[in-house]
Amino acid sequence: MKKEFLLLVMAAVSLVACKPNGGNPGDPQTDMPEWYYSGGKLGTTENTSSMTFRQPTPATEDAGLGTMFAQGDQIAEKDFVTNESGRQHGLGPVYVRSSCQHCHPNYSHGTSVPEGRYNAAEVGNGTLLVVINPETQAYVPWLAGMPQLFGAAPFKAPLDPDQITVTWKMATDEHGNKFADGETYELRYPEVKMPNTAVYVYNQGYRDPDGLLENQSYEVKLENTIGVYGSGLLDAITDEDIIAQYEKEASDGKLRNGLNPAFWNGGFQTSGYYKNDPQWGPKRFTYALTRGPIMDAAGANAIWNITNVTRSDRQYHYLDLNGTIYAEYASKDTEVQEKFGTEQEIYDYLTSKTLPAEMTDDEFTQVMVWHRGLAVPAARNVTDENVLRGKELFTQIGCDYCHRPTWTTGPDEVRDPNNFPVTAQMPRYPNQKIWPYTDMVQHKLCMENDIRTGWCRTTPLWGRGLHRKATGDAYEARMHDTRARNVIEAIMWHGYSEQSDAYWPTQQFYNLPKEDRDAIVAFINAI
Repeated sequence: MKKEFLLLVMAAVSLVACKPNGGNPGDPQTDMPEWYYSGGKLGTTENTSSMTFRQPTPATEDAGLGTMFAQGDQIAEKDFVTNESGRQHGLGPVYVRSSCQHCHPNYSHGTSVPEGRYNAAEVGNGTLLVVINPETQAYVPWLAGMPQLFGAAPFKAPLDPDQITVTWKMATDEHGNKFADGETYELRYPEVKMPNTAVYVYNQGYRDPDGLLENQSYEVKLENTIGVYGSGLLDAITDEDIIAQYEKEASDGKLRNGLNPAFWNGGFQTSGYYKNDPQWGPKRFTYALTRGPIMDAAGANAIWNITNVTRSDRQYHYLDLNGTIYAEYASKDTEVQEKFGTEQEIYDYLTSKTLPAEMTDDEFTQVMVWHRGLAVPAARNVTDENVLRGKELFTQIGCDYCHRPTWTTGPDEVRDPNNFPVTAQMPRYPNQKIWPYTDMVQHKLCMENDIRTGWCRTTPLWGRGLHRKATGDAYEARMHDTRARNVIEAIMWHGYSEQSDAYWPTQQFYNLPKEDRDAIVAFINAI
């Protein structure tokens, strides 16, 4: 009896914990300011427990899509396997990770990267490797843009993660990493080492035409995954409103580096890597703004290329930028031949464009209902005076220029470049005022060991303050490579260089008294 009573008490506490501002479970919050509803009334969850990023939006449940959402959640949560049949079969022949949860623990962004060996198998390590030509900033042709780190026997991993190490270096800014009142902070950045011997094709005799492997002049950078929640809401912003934001920033002269000429060159242009780019308007997703709309964006892409599980629109494998280099050298590997077949059979399999679909259309639909249906957590402590002061200061010092607080979604007509017959089943978010804190545009911060090309989409801030609660991470893991362990470090990296687009707001922050700096931190952690 005592045990049963204890369980009932624990359940009641859990339900109350899902209501961050009190009230009875299931009762709507009617006295909250509009910015409390980060994803609008249709896209916000009031569950701010450790499971906050896994919640379905009210729109998903209202549309009767709860079962499909749960089915998609199961696909995202569980590991894919190398079986040739059965649920979630088809992992490989090479792959980056075996599940969404590996890179998005509890569907948050990836956890902070520790110093030492790059442990790709650890759940939570969502920081991917970016291997580039330092002269051109282009991806190397002998690896995929997101290099695979595992092989399904008899195939071997394109990279050996056990030979890759991460070292954290320290940088010092013009203030000596100290505020005028004596409070100190640190600025760290990662350095990644990857020897030639970690590269499979190099060990098989490959000689890079650019000479990068021979003299180790390639560079390896880190890019952390972002939370997958709220993507459907960003997808619901109209192309016209995003283009208007570009026009505003192009004309007001406030950006030291202007706009990325790939997207703005005297006017808005839709250039990029992918065949569907020109007809689908401005990009919305990834740091490099390579993807959009959501039905062809990062999640729809990752469920294929991270696992290499084929589907009806992608009956081929993700191998390397060139498309044939890994296949050529794997087909000549005698150990692979012993287990798989002749050189020609191996090459034909790896380069085939007509492989059987391992993920069914129904399963892909479930994944996309889940992906588009993930809610954004409500803002916390919205009546706290310190948070409200931080909200005011956030705008006063200019943080809201790039981290634009709010957008209003359009009619939300779901678009699918791949023409799956699934758009009628997607959750929708029409005419919602949402609070993502991003302008959906790229900027330059000019940091030490910066992101590839220097251009980076303004990351949405909504929900980021709950990362440690959701994942158990030691740090907040902010910025593109987890270099910032807390909000202060993230802010001060924004002003590390006078050439940064955010230099002026950062200097305003630096000159604030400590109580005002703390208020801004409290606000950022509350949204």
